Amino acid sequence: MKRWVWVMGLVCAALGARAQTGMSMAAPVTTLRENVLRHEASGTSLEPASGAPPMLMRMSGQWMEMLHGQAELVEQQQTGPRGHDKFFSVNWVMGMAQRPTAHGQWTFASMLSLEPATITGRYYPELFQQGETAFGKPIVDGQHPHNLLMELAVFYDESLGGRGLAAIYAAPVGDPALGPVAFPHRASAESDPLAPLAHHLQDSTHIANDVVTGGVTWRSARIEASGFHGREPGENRWTIDQGAVDSWSARLTVAPARDWIAQYSAGHLHSPEAPHPQEDVLRQTASAAMHHSWAAAELDATAVWGRNHTIGTGVKANGYLLEAEARLRQRHSIWTRLENDDRTTDLLGAEAPPEETVVGRVQAYTGGYAHRIGSGGCGSLELGAQATFYGTPVRLLPLYGSHPAGVAALLHLRIGR
Repeated sequence: MKRWVWVMGLVCAALGARAQTGMSMAAPVTTLRENVLRHEASGTSLEPASGAPPMLMRMSGQWMEMLHGQAELVEQQQTGPRGHDKFFSVNWVMGMAQRPTAHGQWTFASMLSLEPATITGRYYPELFQQGETAFGKPIVDGQHPHNLLMELAVFYDESLGGRGLAAIYAAPVGDPALGPVAFPHRASAESDPLAPLAHHLQDSTHIANDVVTGGVTWRSARIEASGFHGREPGENRWTIDQGAVDSWSARLTVAPARDWIAQYSAGHLHSPEAPHPQEDVLRQTASAAMHHSWAAAELDATAVWGRNHTIGTGVKANGYLLEAEARLRQRHSIWTRLENDDRTTDLLGAEAPPEETVVGRVQAYTGGYAHRIGSGGCGSLELGAQATFYGTPVRLLPLYGSHPAGVAALLHLRIGR
């Protein structure tokens, strides 16, 4: 155990932070207005007010500086005719600085990932996953890495009395008001390193270009609208893509209680996928998330529905997700993810017809466990494993078999207390 504390000490030294220098965990808040002002998730999306992610914080003059993030080493192995094995790392780190004004607050945020280097071959294996491209071809049975610059944004929130806020968000790279909190930042998926199969039906716009969002919060409700560039990021994950503001979205968020948050959103995406450049997509999502704490445990859970309708065609793909993670005495993490998602002819690879259609619905059942093996003043290490079992639609049985599966061993570094 001393060895792991020593390792965490090195991490803290690299971050230039020590527990005794005033760093502490972000505190839960009570109202939707206070929750909005935290800006701790992706873009302007929100988790329940009663929760708080692990985070390091300090004051520097009038500025509050914050840092949080995580990295996982993953050894993934899969069965079936299309299964592959790979060792890779998923990771991100987010830094923020906030300063109050006479009537509001400025927030500057950046989010970085080294996945372009730690995920070789431009994707990691994940059965039945689809979306974006690698080496000019649609990715099949794999998930693309995130960009080096996941977010680079500025927020300004203006007080509307003591009950509301008017807000503006601008980001050359950021997250428009479309969908729930993106999966890498959801507390209910904190320990699961793999993207949901319905990522491109629910929250794939969390890295978009040229984003501008305006919103108003009043009491327990918030409404937002965004303009952004609709094309998914290109294969060069080290650069910032640019493009016209050609897509839009709107989102309604409500917080009926401190433990709950829910949203409905819709957006028009102009030519989001490079393999189908002539297709525009109407996306709808709805989600509800909860957080609850007890003396020795806490639970986060999220339910999400997402739907893509390819405009001008009859193609309508739906994805349903339920995920949860429980943390017991800050030593044990147990999680699950259940999915039921439509898949399209892109999974057929070279044999796919020119017109994309839905070929069936895939089920995915994931369960995992991790044990904390060390902690220090600025983070913790956990060792764990997870397994995913799939149900294959009839049309894809010759390609995948009846019940393919995947298992992964995990080493998880979390920055924050």
